[in-house]
Amino acid sequence: MKRKFVKKLLSLATVAALSVSVLAGCGSSTTTDNTANDNSSVASEETSQAEEETSEAEETEAADDAAETEEPVAVAIDKEAFDALIASGITADDADIEANEWASAVKEAGVLRVGGTRTSFLFSQLDETDDGLRGFDAGLYQLLARYILGDETKFELTQVDSSTRESVLQSDQVDAVFATYSITDERKKLISFAGPYYTSRQAVLVKAGNTEITGVDSLAGKVVATQSGSTGPDILAEYAPEATVQEFENDLEARTALEQGRVDAYVTDYTLLLNAIVKNPNVYEIAGDVFGPEDNYGIGLPLDSDGVAFVNEFLKKIEADGTWEQLWKISLGDRTGISEAPEAPTVGE
Repeated sequence: MKRKFVKKLLSLATVAALSVSVLAGCGSSTTTDNTANDNSSVASEETSQAEEETSEAEETEAADDAAETEEPVAVAIDKEAFDALIASGITADDADIEANEWASAVKEAGVLRVGGTRTSFLFSQLDETDDGLRGFDAGLYQLLARYILGDETKFELTQVDSSTRESVLQSDQVDAVFATYSITDERKKLISFAGPYYTSRQAVLVKAGNTEITGVDSLAGKVVATQSGSTGPDILAEYAPEATVQEFENDLEARTALEQGRVDAYVTDYTLLLNAIVKNPNVYEIAGDVFGPEDNYGIGLPLDSDGVAFVNEFLKKIEADGTWEQLWKISLGDRTGISEAPEAPTVGE
C-alpha cells in the first residue's frame, strides 16, 4: 500500500482513587488532671473535625476532577450500518454456482465453513451482546455466504491462528480461511489463495511512552516478538538481523510479553497493530513508519481448488459495485480516523 496511514491514537485517562485515612485523637491513660483531659479531648475533637473537613474537601475535589475527565473507549463499529450493508449484498446466479465444484459443495451443504478469528477488533470481532461477528474479514465471509447461499447468516466459524490456518484447510475442516492471511510462495505450496483483497505492510509496536525504539532501524540488540507461522520472522531476519527474535503462537501472547517487559517490541502487520491500539487506548504505540514489502491478504482455499476463480469473481464484483469500499469505511476508516479508503488491490495478481 503506497499511502501512509494516519494514526488516531486514543489516550486513556486514568483517574487515581483517593484513599483518605481519618486519624482519631486519644488521651493519655496516665493523665490524672481532669481539666487537662477535657482540654485534650476538645483539642482531639477539633483536630478530628478539621481532618474530616479536609478529607471531605479533598474527596469533593477528586470527584470534580473525575467528573471532568472522560475516560475514552475504543471506537465501536456501527452495527446498524454494518448489518445493513451485508444484508444488501449480491447473490450469485445458480448457473455460476453449478459450474463450480467448490461453490456447489458449499451450496449442497447449506453452510459456508469459515476459518477465522473472533478477537480481531477491526477484522472479525465477536459482540457478546448479540453474538454478531463484525469487521472487515467478517463482512467478507458473510457477504460470500450470502453470495452462494442467499443468506449471510449461514456460516460456521472455526477459530484459527497463524499456525493452524493451513491445517484446517488440508484436513477439510473449513471451506475457506479469512484471517488477515498473507499470501506467500511457501503457503502456496500447501493451499491456494483467492484475492488479494487487502494490502498492508509491517510495523513496530512498543509500550506507550517508549522513546528508545523509534522504528525498525533501532531494533538491533533488542528482544522482538513476532508470531510463529507468520511472515514476521523472515522480515525481521532481513530488516533487523541483529535483533533477538522470540516467536509466539498468537497476537495476544506477543502483546502480553510486550506489556510484561519480556520483549522490547512486537513486529507484525501494521493493520493488526492498529487493531491493538484502537482496542487498548494508551497501552501501545507505533514506533516509526511502516516498512518491508507490501503484504497482500488473501482468502485461503484448498490446494488447486476451483473455488479460487469463483471467489475472485465475487471479489471483483463487490469492488466494482462499491461494497468493498463501504465495508472498509465501516470496519476500519470510521474507527481509526483514516478518511480516505485505500485503493483495492487488483484481484488475481
